[in-house]
Amino acid sequence: MDVIDTHLGRRLRRRRRILGLTQQQLASACGVRFQQIQKYECAANRMSAARLWQLSEVLQVPVSYFYEGLSADGPAQEDPEPPEPRAGKETKALIRAFTNLGERPRQRLLELAKFLNESEPEATGHAFP
Repeated sequence: MDVIDTHLGRRLRRRRRILGLTQQQLASACGVRFQQIQKYECAANRMSAARLWQLSEVLQVPVSYFYEGLSADGPAQEDPEPPEPRAGKETKALIRAFTNLGERPRQRLLELAKFLNESEPEATGHAFP
């Protein structure tokens, strides 16, 4: 297995899980069998440029998403993103709704979330009963 194929497979799995998609759902959206998605994720099969493009469209990320964290020496030693949290139903529903928003509403919602996070008692030093 090539380290780049392994990296691409991990990025694919991460994004699929963040969106709350099963391998079957992703496979159906791409017109392949779920076993093919399994093979991509474990780097048993390489993804063509056309398949990466198709996956990026389905997963709503730029093609460059799959290459984030790579350098000329291969994948970075440390994962560029924090470990994926175990998302509950509410979190998955929120992520799906968020990704379906237009660019401007997404930015406004993100700003609101950041503001609300900053106003948490531990962040501001205030304690609420």
